Amino acid sequence: MYTPLADRLRPSSLDDIVGQEHLISEGKPLRNIINSGLLPNLIFYGPSGTGKTTLARIIAERTEKSLRKLNGTTASTQDICDIVAEINTLTAPGGILLYLDEIQYLNKKQQQTLLEFIENGDITLIASTTENPYFYVYGAILSRSTVFEFKYAQPSEVEKAVRRAFSFLESDLGEKLDIEKGVVSHIATACGGDVRKAINSAELCVLGTVASKDGKRRKVILENAKELTQKTALRYDREGDEHYDILSAFQKSMRGSDADAALHYLARLLEAGDLPSAVRRLIVCAAEDVGLAYPMIIPIVKAAVDSALAVGLPEARIPLANAVILVCNSPKSNSACIAIDAALDDVRNGRTGPIPGTLQNKHFDGDDALLKGQFYEYPHSFENHWIRQQYLPDALKNRRYYVFGDNKNEQAAKDYWEKIKKGGKAE
Repeated sequence: MYTPLADRLRPSSLDDIVGQEHLISEGKPLRNIINSGLLPNLIFYGPSGTGKTTLARIIAERTEKSLRKLNGTTASTQDICDIVAEINTLTAPGGILLYLDEIQYLNKKQQQTLLEFIENGDITLIASTTENPYFYVYGAILSRSTVFEFKYAQPSEVEKAVRRAFSFLESDLGEKLDIEKGVVSHIATACGGDVRKAINSAELCVLGTVASKDGKRRKVILENAKELTQKTALRYDREGDEHYDILSAFQKSMRGSDADAALHYLARLLEAGDLPSAVRRLIVCAAEDVGLAYPMIIPIVKAAVDSALAVGLPEARIPLANAVILVCNSPKSNSACIAIDAALDDVRNGRTGPIPGTLQNKHFDGDDALLKGQFYEYPHSFENHWIRQQYLPDALKNRRYYVFGDNKNEQAAKDYWEKIKKGGKAE
């Protein structure tokens, strides 16, 4: 039966784990907790291939508790009840250490089943998840656990694992491996910090190479490594945290006027084929972050988006790149966004009031009206097409939502209206 190389090379000690120095290097809290022998409930949060399961196994081997394993994707409520039933029996005299992989897939009721036994210490929980536990793990379990975040390993760290993989394969196959320059660094970089993927990619590179005629040598070339690891550096899940992180970085880079960063995140979205998310954020950013500083950017960006959607990928990258760079290099103003949010806040909190009679679509005054007529002043009948009258409800008549931004365009509008409203003439 075939076992992936990453499983055969799974570390057996803390020092063998690649990356996660912020958690398990000497003196770090998690390492001290592990070495103390007093194990609290732990939740390991982070992307795949960063050592969560490996570390949980190493911890389990150091405890005197009976180890039980469940995977949230397949575990049933009965599976959990079966483990609970072992408490204080001969099969688990020292208590139970439950390693629960992918805890985010357990529903609330299943997680609640564990709660009582986690609280009194009969079960010690080590759970892992690739999703943000603060969104997916039941709050009561979170409050009784310590969360540690795992991060992708740096390429320099992954290189050590790749070299170890090639060394193991040489011994396992009984063949000398000639590794072309650049292969190790390419695999380490292309796998995007996923150590498991990097090790398995190293194995693929070897298995995808024909042995020499005498069966004693294999040559692993860079071209094959590039072909076998293509797109593996791209970490993207349209339903997961990475999706929203990239979108957030994309818009914040445009807002921050960093064209290089914005193009980078646009490239990641397009490489993942997520054209709809890219164009949506681009349009939003044009309106929210450039806004009235350059109002014409909205139809310009909309035209670029329409072009991109019409031609599709890969050509869509060209009009979108133009639009992204334009957004980055344009003056910025969020005055309209602030104004509408302030108005919405009043409406949502009941601060409204009757519409002034002058603005109502009124055809009948009623018998109780002391003054008959609407008394609306038509602005176009006056100089500069403006006349002072009340538009907001009485309860909000002095409320101000919109404040002119400090950019050239809005300041010009401010000067124009200040002159008119003080009795001057428009120029």
